[in-house]
Amino acid sequence: MGSIIELQDVSKLYGFGDATTLALDEITLDIDEGEFVAVMGPSGCGKSTLMNLIGLLDRPTHGTYTLSGKSAEHLRPARRAKIRRDTIGFVFQFFNLLPRLTVIENVALPLAYKGIGPRNRMKQALNMLERVGMNSREFYHPQHLSGGQAQCVAIARALVNNPKIIIADEPTGNLDSAASRLVMELLSEIHKTGSTILFVTHNPELTRYATRVVYMHDGAIVHDEQTAIGEIASTAREVMYTLPVKTEEDDLAGVSTLMKAVPHAAKPPRATAKKKTAKKAGSTKTRRRATRSKV
Repeated sequence: MGSIIELQDVSKLYGFGDATTLALDEITLDIDEGEFVAVMGPSGCGKSTLMNLIGLLDRPTHGTYTLSGKSAEHLRPARRAKIRRDTIGFVFQFFNLLPRLTVIENVALPLAYKGIGPRNRMKQALNMLERVGMNSREFYHPQHLSGGQAQCVAIARALVNNPKIIIADEPTGNLDSAASRLVMELLSEIHKTGSTILFVTHNPELTRYATRVVYMHDGAIVHDEQTAIGEIASTAREVMYTLPVKTEEDDLAGVSTLMKAVPHAAKPPRATAKKKTAKKAGSTKTRRRATRSKV
């Protein structure tokens, strides 16, 4: 398969003069059709900016971008919007489902922009919901879904136009581990149908699903490695094993240190109250004895 995405010396600058920020620094990247690419790196390294450029949500300041063999950096807005609609599906960290629309209406929305009639778009939307296992929730509103369910609906919406490319910007960022696995398994099944998938993640474990992992730092690609599906990428593994792991012993040690630093923390508050009560009672008895002796 040939390259579906080609970036050559692409840079992205924001601001002017002394306030200029270099978000991407001469990125060169080729992605073949059918690849499952994970993009990793620290916050602020340019991952989302790169996804926005590839997804035609933004333009490069310098360099060339070729999408499916055609130059894409100087397209007019209407043409860019049409390519986004027909070629690229987006999955966002915060789902971006419209709260006033039902699940099936959210999924059908891209078809409405394509000019498809109400009956046909509802039928296609339902078929897509069945594909992601959410057809039983078709008349729910987004606020009645769990995070994992909402992300599955967002994936169905991204797929309803049969795009060649899926761009997922931290699709599991707001999900627990079980929901994250559900979403990644779903993306993996979509990948098996031939779609090209790019996803941003901070989680080394999720590189198990990728065929390739690209690492970014300060707006540049610093490492690019092919990986076997089911295995954590080697560089991601190094990152994972250098992260501090908090154990039960660490928690107990912390409590012990707190007790030593604040001795009164070991005493229950009621003990102090009883002591004051006893002292007060004792003083009352003393006053009574003194009164009797005067009499």
